[in-house]
Amino acid sequence: MPEPANTKQPPSAAHRVLKALKWILDTALYYWMIIGIGIAVLLAYLFPNVGRSEGVIRSQYSIDYGAVAFIFLVSGISTSTQTIIKMAAHWRSHLLVQVISFLITPTIIFAFAEAMRAAHNPRIDPYILVGLIITGCTPTTVSSNIVMTRQSNGNDSLALIEVTVGNVLGAFITPALVQMYLSVGTGFSYGNPALGSSVASLYGHVMKHLSLAVFLPLAVGQALRGIWPKQVQYLYTTFKLNKFGSFCLLLLIWTTFSTAFHQNAFEVVPTASIIMTVFFNIGVYLVFCIICFYMARSPLSKHALRQLPFLQAEYERAKARGEKARKPVKYYIYKLIGPFFFTRRDTIAVILCGAAKTVVLGVPLINAQYGERSDLIGRVSIPLVLYQGEQLVVSQFLIPIFKRWVAKEDLDNELFGIDDNNLSSGLPGEDDLSSQQSDKKDSVEIQETKVPVQTII
Repeated sequence: MPEPANTKQPPSAAHRVLKALKWILDTALYYWMIIGIGIAVLLAYLFPNVGRSEGVIRSQYSIDYGAVAFIFLVSGISTSTQTIIKMAAHWRSHLLVQVISFLITPTIIFAFAEAMRAAHNPRIDPYILVGLIITGCTPTTVSSNIVMTRQSNGNDSLALIEVTVGNVLGAFITPALVQMYLSVGTGFSYGNPALGSSVASLYGHVMKHLSLAVFLPLAVGQALRGIWPKQVQYLYTTFKLNKFGSFCLLLLIWTTFSTAFHQNAFEVVPTASIIMTVFFNIGVYLVFCIICFYMARSPLSKHALRQLPFLQAEYERAKARGEKARKPVKYYIYKLIGPFFFTRRDTIAVILCGAAKTVVLGVPLINAQYGERSDLIGRVSIPLVLYQGEQLVVSQFLIPIFKRWVAKEDLDNELFGIDDNNLSSGLPGEDDLSSQQSDKKDSVEIQETKVPVQTII
């Protein structure tokens, strides 16, 4: 019998064009933030006078205050007061993030800057190295961490607290760190023209910015949430206010680069210095992310968290036998370091907060160091300005990875019945572990059966 004819027609040219356009549109929507950053930088280059500080729109007020205030207003509306109080008491994460921000990251960047200075490469501008050091000393960003943590399905409430703590501390710690790293004995004293009195106004500027752009809108958001909860929830969900936070980040990038282009910052240094700074920032940001990850998910803390139930069970068995039992020293050591193993949601907040650096504190510090009319401001600001944009670009590639990682933990916790709070909020004490039993024998049996449940993913 003759074979039936193939009635399937090849796709027409119009169909192929539509399919290609759909793929381009889907790709653009998926990477819209990265494309938006590129457009913001392009607009800043073409029209620097519009978005620069003291420019047409007075961005030092309209964006530096307005856009940041909107982000924190939305955070205040969307976060319960109980959650904020709970995250404020999360002292382990505060300690970890601030140690990373003010001890580890500036030390690493200073070591790299010293190595590059010792190389005596004439194509590397010496004030670029000063700018790298100042970048390393600044605290975490004021607004982008919250938005990116929320996009990653991380603990954005914890990021909110870390941002606040870091910038309050940074107003006092950052100038001191800069003075230390640019002192006479470091080899970078040429970049330290400031006396102690020249940075005195920095504290007032930073505290004013935090009060008006962070604390006040956060308090207003909490008040609105408490007075009109249903109306606020309706506005938040209907108008998708959380999406506007990403747009505010683009505005911040736009005004930062507008100011840099207006000052001809990228034209007064060798091209090799710009290229080096771009790749150095990307590399060091990824290094900081890895350090944050391993400090928040330390194998030592994980081991301690796994061993604690066994040590507790041994103690209970000894008591049940009538022995004079004492908990070993390592039990208390494990109990101290074990809760430093954070959940994946908390870990994402630690990574994005610990690796980020802010221009909100860095640029005023540079202006205070050199005077607002100094030609050195543009050269010193380049590493910080580039870092601000690059950390957003790199994080956009990390966000899908973080989302899949968090989704896996949610699935595992549902399967094993694990409570996230037991990982980073502390373990139950001995009274909690034994209060569910009616006698010592039952206590030992239940403790032994609970050990496998304390699985750490």
